[in-house]
Amino acid sequence: MGAIAAACVLNSVTFKLNDPDFWQHLLVGKAIWQLHEIPRTHQWSWPTFGQPEVLPSWGFRALLWPFWAIGHVAGLFVWRWLTTLATFAIAWWTARRIGARGLLPFLVIVVCALVSRYRSQVRPETLAGVLLALQVFLLETRRQGGRDHTAWIVPIAVVWANVHISYYLALILLALYLAPWARPRGPDRRLAMVGVVSLFACLLNPFGWTALIQPIQYFLVWRHEPIYQAIAELHGIDWAFHARDGLLLLMILWPLLQVWRAFTRGADAVEATLWALFTWLAVFNQRFTGTWAIFAAIFVSRDLSSVLPWPPLPQLRWAAAPATAALCVVLSLPEWSRRDIQPGIGIDPECSPVAACDFIERHDIRGRFFNHFELGGYLAWRFWPDRTRLPFMDIHQSGTRADRLVYEAVMSSQPTWVAAAQRYGFDVAILRRVHARGDNMLNFLDADSSFALVFVDDVAAIYVRRGGRLSAVVDSCCYDVLPGGMNRLAELGTTIDRTPGQRARFRQELERGIVESPACSSLLSLLATLDIQEGKLAAAREHLNRARAVDPLVPMYFERLALIDRAEGRHGESP
Repeated sequence: MGAIAAACVLNSVTFKLNDPDFWQHLLVGKAIWQLHEIPRTHQWSWPTFGQPEVLPSWGFRALLWPFWAIGHVAGLFVWRWLTTLATFAIAWWTARRIGARGLLPFLVIVVCALVSRYRSQVRPETLAGVLLALQVFLLETRRQGGRDHTAWIVPIAVVWANVHISYYLALILLALYLAPWARPRGPDRRLAMVGVVSLFACLLNPFGWTALIQPIQYFLVWRHEPIYQAIAELHGIDWAFHARDGLLLLMILWPLLQVWRAFTRGADAVEATLWALFTWLAVFNQRFTGTWAIFAAIFVSRDLSSVLPWPPLPQLRWAAAPATAALCVVLSLPEWSRRDIQPGIGIDPECSPVAACDFIERHDIRGRFFNHFELGGYLAWRFWPDRTRLPFMDIHQSGTRADRLVYEAVMSSQPTWVAAAQRYGFDVAILRRVHARGDNMLNFLDADSSFALVFVDDVAAIYVRRGGRLSAVVDSCCYDVLPGGMNRLAELGTTIDRTPGQRARFRQELERGIVESPACSSLLSLLATLDIQEGKLAAAREHLNRARAVDPLVPMYFERLALIDRAEGRHGESP
């Protein structure tokens, strides 16, 4: 049964990486290994290049780099598999220590792994999850009367402080287990000493106390800045995103199980405190859903196995293992079948501006870049240490407070963009094609006569300044008809036949964009619509199918395919 559960957990986290932040994590790890030192100055974006910087996750990045160096993409998946299996194996082991029995804990582990699957992207929190599970195991083993190995919490705290800014969770856990309601037999001097030593041990990092205060700075200052308020994962739970993974079910089930346990066996004050704290954190900041799932895996496993007899009848004991295995798979299928998360080993081609950077390299584009920060990690990965091609903003929103305020303001105000472009001397703008709600940068750049669109695909659009050092790129690569934003595209739909030759020029530019990037579903989709308007139905069908092969979620695929079928007299043939 353990093998089936492990296979389900591994399958849950075996989907194509679609969080581009890992590129910058790899870059910093590469720099540490190449430079044989931990960088203490900022090197990843140009506005604050060379200024002192704290790298709170340097240890994670240094550990990650060998996985990439040896196995590239496969190496990153080995990291995901090892950290995920380690986290939930320790959680299962802890559940057993506190009283979980039977096969139901395997089912709980599988569901909790589904809840946290998206947090398995290659980030520092994957290693922090292992440390969290290990610390809870040590604390619970001691609380249940087992051998006291809590001295190991000190090195855990040291490692944690060097791999992720969530190190403070180690100290919070110690405080919770030291609380009066958790120690009915009086003060626990030994555990208190472990806590004090752990606190000071966290200072054993290359940046000292300046690294430790970052979570406090975020809570008191940074989270109030517009750039952080615009990051979706720093807000409350997206219930639509978690509609299939069992999070809502667990959120309801866990407190009910605690109430049942309180009436039948007595309340567990530690469990109640952990549930209250981490449920509050997860509800208001969905980054903590993965952390919440680790605690749920431990305590729901114990509580459910004590409440629900499995199998329900002794004579069905022979069917318990096959039934549990089947439930593990059946409950996972809805989440595994999501169309917006591509199964398999690889990198989602629509998450990184690979073709855009190829274009930059091919045309020797240099200067002061402006970019959406989600693209900054890959830009830095491709071009570091070339300062003439580094991003304006990296994945950590580096820069001064003024830089961050300008970054957010230009997305909603064209005059602010024009002023910022003059102030910073931007030569190039590299923008995501699909970005946050309220971001009008693509429309602003389309309307800015001082910039020209020279590259566009599903991932990114590149605009360069006219009349400067990049004039040759503008002359040879400028799109005259095809826009990057939706406003100009909507206008084009009503004026395309009014200007002689515009339709033919539009088609040529779409075909050119398709050749320049494999991430071209949006261009193929536009070309299919143009084909339908011109009665080229066979070509429209081909372009629609090619678009869907790139992006399974291409808009209005079935509607347009049905329109083509009706025009060809093939009613009901399309799926």
